[in-house]
Amino acid sequence: MLKGYAHRLAKIDLTAGTVAYEAPKEEDLKKYIGGRGLGVKYVFENGPGVDPLSPDNLLAVMTGPLTGTQAKMSGRLAVVTKSPLTGTVTDSHMGGWTAAKLKWAGFDGLLIKGAAEKPVYLLVQDGQVEIKDAADLWGKTTHETHEILRKRHGEDADVMAIGPAGENLVKFAAWLNNDERASGRGGTGAVGGSKKLKAIVVVPGDKSVFQPADKEAWHEADQRALATIMDENNVTAPRKGGLSVYGTNVLMNITNSIGALPTFNAQHTSWEPAGEVSGEAIREHILVKDNTCHACPVACKKMVEIHLNGKPIRFESVEYESAWSLGPDSGSADRTWVSYAIYLCNAFGMDTIEAGNVIAALMEATEKGYVSEQEGLKFGDVQGECQFLEMIAHRQGLGDKAAEGTAKFMKALGHPELAMEVKGQAIPAYDPRGLKGMGIAYATSNRGACHLRAYTPASELLGVPFKTDPIEWRGKAELTKTFQDLSAFTDSMDLCKFSQFAEGPEEYADQYTAYTGMKVTPDDIMKIGERIYNLERYFNNQAGWAEGSDYLPERFLKEPSDSGGSKGQVTELDEMLSEYYQLRGWKDGVVPEEKLKELGIL
Repeated sequence: MLKGYAHRLAKIDLTAGTVAYEAPKEEDLKKYIGGRGLGVKYVFENGPGVDPLSPDNLLAVMTGPLTGTQAKMSGRLAVVTKSPLTGTVTDSHMGGWTAAKLKWAGFDGLLIKGAAEKPVYLLVQDGQVEIKDAADLWGKTTHETHEILRKRHGEDADVMAIGPAGENLVKFAAWLNNDERASGRGGTGAVGGSKKLKAIVVVPGDKSVFQPADKEAWHEADQRALATIMDENNVTAPRKGGLSVYGTNVLMNITNSIGALPTFNAQHTSWEPAGEVSGEAIREHILVKDNTCHACPVACKKMVEIHLNGKPIRFESVEYESAWSLGPDSGSADRTWVSYAIYLCNAFGMDTIEAGNVIAALMEATEKGYVSEQEGLKFGDVQGECQFLEMIAHRQGLGDKAAEGTAKFMKALGHPELAMEVKGQAIPAYDPRGLKGMGIAYATSNRGACHLRAYTPASELLGVPFKTDPIEWRGKAELTKTFQDLSAFTDSMDLCKFSQFAEGPEEYADQYTAYTGMKVTPDDIMKIGERIYNLERYFNNQAGWAEGSDYLPERFLKEPSDSGGSKGQVTELDEMLSEYYQLRGWKDGVVPEEKLKELGIL
């Protein structure tokens, strides 16, 4: 029996009000690891044709084999489902302590189907799951829900909850835990809302039951990983001016300076005032505390405090993507109000990236006269933005259409060209005219526009694992495929994406082998990642994303960048796609049967 796993899944039927338990198949663990990979396998088996907001959709809450151990940067939890925003399979990960506590409570994952008649929450402890009444919680914010449930079940309990956005089936609603870490992308919170599932409370048990297969080999592998993460030459090194000091928002000034920061709904590629909401400015003006997730020496989380109308508001945190989408992309650099917009998204339970894109697109539609000034928003109106976020969360007025996501919102307004999206999901904070790897990464992401499927800026900006020219498209298809496959594996472990800034397949193979007792090589790791990525693509093909479904907004292909080192650049998508499909062995975005058989999927 493989070590590291609890060898226990809870299968929860909210319609029937029942809970059953079973062990994951060892063959599935070997082929799909856990976290993202195993969750995708279960969602695929549930059926690609399911309606995402029907009781039949599966919501899988998954840990990995190293979750709950002292493996560095192992504090991630995967929420996997069919996305109501995109119709693709999606996995959305949150940090904090929820994952570790779920493993300590005795579970590799929770597989949730059905829909309750009335609001419920799940109480997970001592290897058991209870379905509890949540009538008193419905309508409350995530913050209020966290506070009530931790008082009810103890301060050591970890709570993940949806807010009003999830209850009202906002297509980009998120789960938030009490560390304000979000399962943000893809509308996983709306799936929870459709099931009348308000929260999951995890009371941790005995962590000492998890021991490595080879203690000596594990100690050596773990120490090598730590040394790599702490190496002063890596961006993960504490107190070296990178993630540890400024958090993810260390990237704001960097991307802005090279002309790769989409601003004013990606009409421009840089904006001088953006520095007002950068990591450096946040640390100088509103930082309160450096927090961290389970087993993480980097501590990229930043607790901040703002004062609005004389009232202090403290929360975690002004992340790069959030600050960008609700700030420069929406034409604002007012640090207090941008921070408050992020706070509201957390409270309502919404993906900040999609929310900011929705607002930026509306602002451009207003600017161009497609929406009246009375109904729309002007760029820079961050107070109006905050009011509109509440309208989205409660589906009020124009917020009802905006709650469908950027792509459908702009289509409803008659101007789909204003939606900066791929497969129905809006772009993150990297302009593919200034970072060409992001162009092919966005287009071929299995969950819609995403930087985390293949974080090519690691190479283009940070030189990891080697330096590439940000505005050179050649070679970016191969770089993207490599990152996609590696990330599919690490997301299945479930390790923080930032571990890849220091570690590689060798470190991951040593840790997995020593802890679980199953020998894997670096080549095995890449093959497992490739299998997971192809299974996701196969799901999407069957769900309707077939030939020609890898694309970018026309703006990135035809409107040249206007600033920085990317000035005059467009994205050479066709050239990169041709190279990418050849490397993947796909036919215009579709996985052929022979590839599925080669990878052991069929």
